Amino acid sequence: MSQPSLLSVLFSFVKRDIALAYHQRAELMQPLMFFIMVITLFPLAIGPSPEILQRVSGAVIWVAAILSLLLGMERMFRDDFNDGSLEQYMLSPTPLYLIVLVKVLTHWFIHIVPLVLLSPLLALFLNMTMSMYFALIATLLLGTPVISLIGAIGVALTVGLQRSGVLVALLLIPLFIPLLIFATSAIDSASLQLPYAFQLGIMAALGLFTLAVSPGAIAYSLKVSQN
Repeated sequence: MSQPSLLSVLFSFVKRDIALAYHQRAELMQPLMFFIMVITLFPLAIGPSPEILQRVSGAVIWVAAILSLLLGMERMFRDDFNDGSLEQYMLSPTPLYLIVLVKVLTHWFIHIVPLVLLSPLLALFLNMTMSMYFALIATLLLGTPVISLIGAIGVALTVGLQRSGVLVALLLIPLFIPLLIFATSAIDSASLQLPYAFQLGIMAALGLFTLAVSPGAIAYSLKVSQN
């Protein structure tokens, strides 16, 4: 397949997933509403102290981001499995690993953009400084693709199961602990006006490694689930 036609085919998957997300706005809003509720309810539980809120703000936002992304991950391949599109992807001349990579990155983009747009308000709500906010955005942009790529492997393995969202979360949450540690460490360093390039570098390395390994693992998991 020539390069232009390959790009057009992959772009068609992007348009299809965006159109499906638009038509399923209720499901699209669930992770976002969960993210907002966790962050708004947390200060009510620990009190309005600005110092305490600032100290825990990075951890609160990151835990809420991980849980909200996992909440919306179940539907990543669900519709394709139910309508038979997944089998057609496997028979397509387009490599399956490219198809799943495009679908995962589109899913990540659809869910992360609302989180980033809401982050200034939530950062203000949790009394984050400007340097902490910049560190938060950097860690979200570097770390959340790792969540989507690793999470897609779990989703692919359980795509044929009903109500697999809880199972996927239980399997994957331990894998995100190192990512959570480096992300919150970067935000804490920013709060103390310390450099945090090391933490961002580790997160970028995790992202590149996951980007290289995950598409093949997702494609193989989908083939196993179909058999």
